Amino acid sequence: MRDRTAVFAVFALNGAALGSWAPRTPAIAAHVHAEPGVFGLALLGASVGMLCGAPISGRLTERYGARAAVAGSTLVAAAALALVGFAPSVVLLAGALFVLGAGVGALDVAMNIAGVAVERRTGKAVMPTLHAGFSFGALAGSLLAGLAAGHDWSPARHLSVAAAGAVVVLAVVLKAVPGDRPPRETKATAPAKAAIRRPALWLLASIALCSAIAEGASSDWSALLMVTAHGVGQGAAALAYSGFSLAMALARLGGAWSQERFGATRSLAAGAGVAALGLVCAAVFTPAAFAYVGFALAGAGLAAAFPLALSLAGSAGKRADGGGGERELAFVSTVAYSGFLAGPPLIGGIAQATSFSVSFLVVALIAALIVPAALAAVRARRHEEVTASA
Repeated sequence: MRDRTAVFAVFALNGAALGSWAPRTPAIAAHVHAEPGVFGLALLGASVGMLCGAPISGRLTERYGARAAVAGSTLVAAAALALVGFAPSVVLLAGALFVLGAGVGALDVAMNIAGVAVERRTGKAVMPTLHAGFSFGALAGSLLAGLAAGHDWSPARHLSVAAAGAVVVLAVVLKAVPGDRPPRETKATAPAKAAIRRPALWLLASIALCSAIAEGASSDWSALLMVTAHGVGQGAAALAYSGFSLAMALARLGGAWSQERFGATRSLAAGAGVAALGLVCAAVFTPAAFAYVGFALAGAGLAAAFPLALSLAGSAGKRADGGGGERELAFVSTVAYSGFLAGPPLIGGIAQATSFSVSFLVVALIAALIVPAALAAVRARRHEEVTASA
């Protein structure tokens, strides 16, 4: 039980790190005197960093264990978080965001591997609950960021305090995080087939990718959809993503029960269908109330997609000795992060050529693609198992 609580705290810590700096972007942009276009390019540093950090973390975790990887990546992320507040120029800010993204991406892989270890020990589905910790951590981080901004704390002061708090929490829970250094002989029993050559992992990665694009679209563009298509004010428009996030966090709390009762594949397929329906509702129906309900449905429907895809990736890499899954999970995470990088400009380009309503219909279609991908992933895993036993 202690390991589950510790990993939950690490998930919340990662969410809080992201939730802490994102609301301070106006103050950070003003501090470095960046115009919106230039500042947007600086923000790409975080996404690129995540793409670089994830695969490296998989290899480091495989070699040194999840606990060491969690410790190292958290310290890197905490140091970079403080540097983001102190960055005096756009170039240095982009560099600090790159390091922050790399630390967060590495931590994301390491903590999910630790979560898979908890699932294997308990025999219970815990990944959705752990990802709820991430959602609530992000919510807490954003609320504290708003409080800091309301009291006129500079980004440097606020983010330094947040970084110090992260290190304190890490010191308290680290010993209970599972993942000792694997014995050397496990390398001989590791799966020989590379992750990139396994269709099942590509299908799981596509599930995570579709989920990432839909989540990113809801985060970046929901307010603009509400303003342009539904005619609400900017303050009310922000509530659309708040409803999305809260519904996702609450649904993740019940995700373990759903997975154990209906199975991972049915949970994925049903959730994707609900998410697609919600996004269509938000895009098509003009009364704003329908759009708010639609985004809440989308958040609840997408809640299981990312954690279940990672959990299944970890299972696909399980060795006979009970370990394994590090590289498989890192591969799926890396592909998913490309969705956070490519999704916003893709949706923005569609909206520019047509409208935000049309762009969200495309997002709904992308969410719906999770259904056939989940079914195909099951068949691919069965084929792998039959081939391996033959």
